[in-house]
Amino acid sequence: MGDTFPVTIYHNPGCGTSRNALEMIRASGYAPTVVDYLEAGWDRATLTHLLSAMGARSREVMRTKGTPAEALGLLADDVTDAAILEAMLTHPVLVNRPIVETPLGVRLCRPSEAVFALLERRPDRFVKEDGEAV
Repeated sequence: MGDTFPVTIYHNPGCGTSRNALEMIRASGYAPTVVDYLEAGWDRATLTHLLSAMGARSREVMRTKGTPAEALGLLADDVTDAAILEAMLTHPVLVNRPIVETPLGVRLCRPSEAVFALLERRPDRFVKEDGEAV
C-alpha cells in the first residue's frame, strides 16, 4: 500500500514531535522509510535537496535547543547559510525534525500534524503521545 506513494521521514526517535509524526504516517496506512539522521548523518546532496524542496534556508531549519548551535557561534546574524549547512553536516543534531518527504512535497513537520498535508489519506482520528486528539 505504501509502495505507490513513497513517504520518507528524517526522524529523531528521542523527539516526541518526530515520534508523533511517524505514528501519524503509519496510522494513515503508510509504511514509511525511516531515516534516523542522528545515526546516519547527513550528506550534502540530501540536505541541499530537502532545503531546496522546502524553499527554506539552513538557518530556518536549524535546531538551537539542546544543540551546540550557540557554542559553535551559529546564532549570530552574520553567520551565512553556507556555514550553517557545513555545521549541520558535521553535527546532524542541528537539523530540526522531523522532515518528511512525499510526492506532495517536503516540509519540517512542527507541529507533527503538519504531516497530514503531505499525505493522500489520513486516519479518522489520531491521539498524540500527550493525549491531544488531532
